[in-house]
Amino acid sequence: MGVVSRLKDSLVGRKRGLEVTFYDEIKERFSWSGGLLHVSDFLRRAFQMYSNNVALIGTDRTLTYKELYFRSLQVAHLLKQNGITSRDHVLLYCENSVEFYIFYYAIWLRGAVAVPINIFLHEKELAYIIKDSESRAILTLSSRVEKLEALSGNDLLEKLPLVLTEKDIDWSESAPCSMRSADDPFADQALGIDALALLLYTSGTTGVPKGVMLSSRNILTNSMQDYARLRMFSDERERFLAVLPLFHVFAQNTCMWLPLLTGSVVIVVPRIERRYILDGLRKKPTLFFGFPALYGLLCLMKTAPLESIKRFVSGADAMPDKIRVAFAMIYGRKICSGYGLTEAAPVIAINHDNESLLTNVVGRPVVGIDCEIRDDSGKCLASGEIGDLWVRGDNVMLGYYKAPEETAKVLKDGWLNTGDLASFDENGNLAIQGRSKDLIIHKGFNIYPQEVENVLMSHPAVFKAAVIGRNEAVVGQVPIAFIATRDDKDRIEQSLRALCSDNLASYKIPRKFICLDDLPMSPTGKIDKKQLQMR
Repeated sequence: MGVVSRLKDSLVGRKRGLEVTFYDEIKERFSWSGGLLHVSDFLRRAFQMYSNNVALIGTDRTLTYKELYFRSLQVAHLLKQNGITSRDHVLLYCENSVEFYIFYYAIWLRGAVAVPINIFLHEKELAYIIKDSESRAILTLSSRVEKLEALSGNDLLEKLPLVLTEKDIDWSESAPCSMRSADDPFADQALGIDALALLLYTSGTTGVPKGVMLSSRNILTNSMQDYARLRMFSDERERFLAVLPLFHVFAQNTCMWLPLLTGSVVIVVPRIERRYILDGLRKKPTLFFGFPALYGLLCLMKTAPLESIKRFVSGADAMPDKIRVAFAMIYGRKICSGYGLTEAAPVIAINHDNESLLTNVVGRPVVGIDCEIRDDSGKCLASGEIGDLWVRGDNVMLGYYKAPEETAKVLKDGWLNTGDLASFDENGNLAIQGRSKDLIIHKGFNIYPQEVENVLMSHPAVFKAAVIGRNEAVVGQVPIAFIATRDDKDRIEQSLRALCSDNLASYKIPRKFICLDDLPMSPTGKIDKKQLQMR
């Protein structure tokens, strides 16, 4: 081993040692009443430690931690008045707003289980989740009541649960649990650290949505793991930009759990539109968490005011080289790549040092997570070999709600099969190769769509690309490319085929290039390949 390699290994080892030490210190800090913090105590602790700090900056108002705490208590009291008890499930159907935070923490203060759901769901999907989650009440904004009431005739839903909005709450100073009250009537409502606290429904790309069950231990563990990796909160005055949809676990982890634990400020962006993003950026955030398509939008904007931001982190989908390079050229800034999934609460790895690695390299796993790369027989593979990624740690979910058979498919002896193909390099960095279900096997050769997509995205006329496998009678699976471009669609195929020939083995070159004006997207910024499979 050369001198440079030894020095690099020493530096990596020292950083890892510091991260472990910091993680141990954080665990002591977040012990509460003799044990780890319960989610119902997140806001309670923030109120006691940071009472007069600004907690939320919305489009039309600002709340301190004291105001957020007492408003959440008032909603918790409303839930109690309407018969909601500990362990009951309460569905949260709300766009990004100050009310989302109030409702979310009110559910936990009451000792109930929070069920935040995607506001962009089709009515059949929405009805399915309401029924499957067995929610006893729905917290929403009055502007969304009409859409909920339209579900009453849906075949999947016999009866709509109790619907409560901001208009049902007595916000006055004379109301119970107002800021004039001295007592917290819910202080003893917390469930066990390993009890179900949060129920999150997956997008259902492989079938009906599944409810991922997370406990307080899962949630706090992953929050501490992020904290230890990023180490950004020395002055506890960070300003998070909450632009990601808050119903998504990535947004909850980075813009709801972390800020409360550190007494930081959250700037709430109501939706992903230029005017709202610009308004949020003018409020001087210091941390920006987004998905690749959002960074692509910033590149199109070209002059977004990003000077106040210390660190940019990307997750939820693979970061294309094109977007990372464009962002660096336009703004002179680097993007940290991260990786996770809902079942892991969600973060598994973050390339926090902004190293100039390939975009699919997401850094070392965070402290407290064990990872293995296994083949189909369960054998552990060596460094550099691609296989299924299995993870183990206190952040791994309890299981899928009311789905023991589905749970047994992915949870074995404490290990979670992520469903992603991955490999480790010689430095212990994790490289994600794509979903195992997306793997294309052509005449015995493996084709990883993410690799082909990255090449296609390097074409100047392509702004989105997706590669899927199609079965052909004679040769089996073949790769098919869907391209979003505004160029001449008749001429671009020849150019794309030449580009692939220059960069890929012949068997990896798509058999067809289907050019569209745009590709279908999920609310969390991923290309919806399920829809493409049906074309």
